[in-house]
Amino acid sequence: MTGNDVLGAEIQLDIYRRAALLKANDERSRKVITTGRLVMPYYSYRGQEIIPSALCANLTDDDYLVTIYRGIHDMLAKGMPLKKLWAEIAGRVDGTCKGKGGPMHLTYPARGIMVTTGIVGSSMPIANGLAWGAQMAENSRVAVATFGDGASNIGAFHESLNLAAVWKLPVIFVCQNNHYAEHTTYEKATAARQISDRGHGYQMPGVRVDGNDPTAMYHAAREAVERARAGEGPTLIEAMTFRFHGHVFGDADGYMDKAQKAEAIANDPVPRFRQKLIEDGIASEDELAAIEADVARQIDEAVDFALASAFPEISELTTDVYGAMA
Repeated sequence: MTGNDVLGAEIQLDIYRRAALLKANDERSRKVITTGRLVMPYYSYRGQEIIPSALCANLTDDDYLVTIYRGIHDMLAKGMPLKKLWAEIAGRVDGTCKGKGGPMHLTYPARGIMVTTGIVGSSMPIANGLAWGAQMAENSRVAVATFGDGASNIGAFHESLNLAAVWKLPVIFVCQNNHYAEHTTYEKATAARQISDRGHGYQMPGVRVDGNDPTAMYHAAREAVERARAGEGPTLIEAMTFRFHGHVFGDADGYMDKAQKAEAIANDPVPRFRQKLIEDGIASEDELAAIEADVARQIDEAVDFALASAFPEISELTTDVYGAMA
């Protein structure tokens, strides 16, 4: 199957449902912060929704995901429950980590969401460990590590790719290249023409794909997942995209090229995909509007659930931190 193959209607609608949820959730998150209902660090992923939506359409609940602080879209696409996510970012006891993880340290093993890390580049060695465990157990699980373009310059990137290739681990490295490493442009900090080229140095496929194209992203992910499940080793995917906002919420993003940003927003991948679904006869306006209305309802319920949830007791400060005394 090639990247030019047309996706079936069911797969396309699956990807759109995920992407619509991610878009609406980011927009609601920024609104809730702006209105003062929640105070928290927030790293907007707006503009990058298609990558995890198409990727996770190829994964099962048993497959592992290790993501980063700008990774809520990855987690929601993988199936993290909205109510538990919102309760966690609100610091409430009904959250996935009882309110102790917050927006940068979410986890939900029931859907394979194992670790969210705030340390740049650390998703990759952790994913290697999970992939090694799957390899030893011979259970056909794969592990996915997502990260940004800046993390490809961290030592953990090179160490992880090398070890994954040596041991032929069932792991997929997904670089969401949004052109900026925090406040630094790709060209100012990275000598490689493209990050995918680095895969070849470790004897693994290095694939560069338009991460805003659902069909291309789905097929790139599918090939990598199938390869990993077959015991053929890791793949590095460089998914090209663009983040619409600054590094962290409140960042004035004055370092971003205004024309480049305006062009990216004008080509917003989610509404563009929406329009294509209508033009191709995959879904009607009413059908897509119904999906979006359902997403809005789910987010409303999740926010209300989170804000109604209690804060953790003081005893939670030491719960799950220290081992039981003998």
